[in-house]
Amino acid sequence: MKTVKLEHEYASPAKDVWALATDLDALREIMDGVVTFEGLPNGRVYRGQKMTVQVSLFGRLPAQPYFMEVLECDDDAMILRSFEKGAGVKSWRHTLTVEPHQSGSRLRDIIEIDAGRMSWVFAAWARFLYRKRHEPRVRMLAEMQAKRSAS
Repeated sequence: MKTVKLEHEYASPAKDVWALATDLDALREIMDGVVTFEGLPNGRVYRGQKMTVQVSLFGRLPAQPYFMEVLECDDDAMILRSFEKGAGVKSWRHTLTVEPHQSGSRLRDIIEIDAGRMSWVFAAWARFLYRKRHEPRVRMLAEMQAKRSAS
């Protein structure tokens, strides 16, 4: 078992970051070119949601079945917990939290991975994957703010 912890700060209100982080359409856009999802539903995640999708790394590797279950999605506390498995992973437990911060907000990811002897490889992948989400989120949050200012 390996645990990965990452934090990213955003110059946007916590509620905006939370809305973006819990939006599956945004996830699809944020991961474009890194992970391709087949069968991912649209809209926001919700507690109890179960999804079986096909994932392809970089859109080039053969698609693999992947299961995700949303264990908790609390809009007030801004905490999301999921259990995931597939594509070589026995267990991928993800906790995402968003909290107000002096410069806007902070998003924290904690990922607990069990992939047997390959856990270290998947932990390195998780570090890459969740860091890769930061810049697209910054861009999308700026676009949200620009639209809000224009109206």
